[in-house]
Order: sequence, then C-alpha cells, then structure tokens
Amino acid sequence: MKIRITRISIVTCAAMALVSCANIAPGPKSMSFFVSSVGSGKGADLGGLAGADKHCQSLAQAAGAGDRTWRAYLSTQGKDGAPTVNARDRIGKGPWHNVKGERIASDVGHLHGAGNNMTKQSALDEKGQVVAGRGDKPANRHDILTGSRSDGTAFAGNDPDMTCGNWTRSGAEGAVVVGHHDRSGPSNDPWATSWNSSHQSRGGCNQKALQGTGGDGLIYCFAAN
Repeated sequence: MKIRITRISIVTCAAMALVSCANIAPGPKSMSFFVSSVGSGKGADLGGLAGADKHCQSLAQAAGAGDRTWRAYLSTQGKDGAPTVNARDRIGKGPWHNVKGERIASDVGHLHGAGNNMTKQSALDEKGQVVAGRGDKPANRHDILTGSRSDGTAFAGNDPDMTCGNWTRSGAEGAVVVGHHDRSGPSNDPWATSWNSSHQSRGGCNQKALQGTGGDGLIYCFAAN
C-alpha cells in the first residue's frame, strides 16, 4: 500500500512541530522560569549572588520544582574587590518556560532580543500567579531587580552603583537598575518597556525606596540546567 503525503499534511505537521517547540506541558516539573513571589524582605540586600540564588532555589523547591539548579538574573559590578558578572551568563542556555508551559525565550539571544515572550501575562511567579504591574491595586510591583544593561551585561566598575553594592545594601545609600516585567512605563520608549533595564531606584536600597518607584524587591529566576 502506498502512502500519499500531501503538501497540506506536511505544512500541518510543521505547524504542529512549531507549537510543540514553543510550549510544553504545564506544571512545576517543567517550569524553568519565574518571577519571585516575594523578595528578601531587606530591600536589595539579597546576600550577594549566592543569597539570591538560594532565594530562587527555595521558592522553586516550595513550588515543586526544586530538582533543578536555579539562578537569579542579576549582574554584579567589578568594584570593591568583587568580580564583574553578567546576568546573561548565569542562567544557562534555555529554552525557558513558565509554570503554565508557555515559552518565555528559546535561548539567551532570543531572551535579549525583540521577539521574546516576556509579558505581564507570561512573567508569572512560581505559583502561577500574575505579578501586579503598572496601574494595579493595591500596589505596583513591576520593578524587578536586575542591575543589568539591556543586553544582560553588567555595568562597569567605574560606573555609579547600579547593584546596591552587589546585592548587599539595604539602607539609604546606593541604587539599583530594575526592569519592568509588564513591559509598561510612562511612555512607549524602549527604556520604559524594557523587562531588564528600565531605570534606577530612588532613595536608596531599602524596601521602602524600592516600593516607592513601583517595586518590591522581586527578582527573575531561571533554571540553569
């Protein structure tokens, strides 16, 4: 018996393959990205990169996804004896999916390009909840800590503080660069809609200062393996 393969069937199969590559079965076991539902409680003092990674790992563990190695999307500046670390180099190769199985990005280049799927509806926390954004009540929480440039690299060591002392400050001193997970700002300019490099905090590195510009000390967490 001869099997006739039509052009329509080939196109259909190709389309189905693209869909399967974009999304996967939902659930914590397949989750490889989330926005932290809570911060450290100490503003931008996360205990350095190690403390931030531990925070991601603990939240993932509580959500049923602790069997993977989780990394915080954070950069550090080469100053005060600390090395320069790029956020983009810490998070593995991808692809990354939220807890609903929706693909955020296929790889590092895609994540930092115009075609990623980082939106308010897809940048969910580890519990699958939408994180409050611009205009939401009771509080906007869209300022996500990154300390990074838009390409995921660190600021220079001779630049002003962009990482709250490399994630160790929680007082009135210092500042941190944040991104908008909801891609929403006071304008449609690229800086205002950037998910990872929108603006600096004001008034220091404490929790009140971060909340004052529309944040809550939240971070992006990626599975690196």
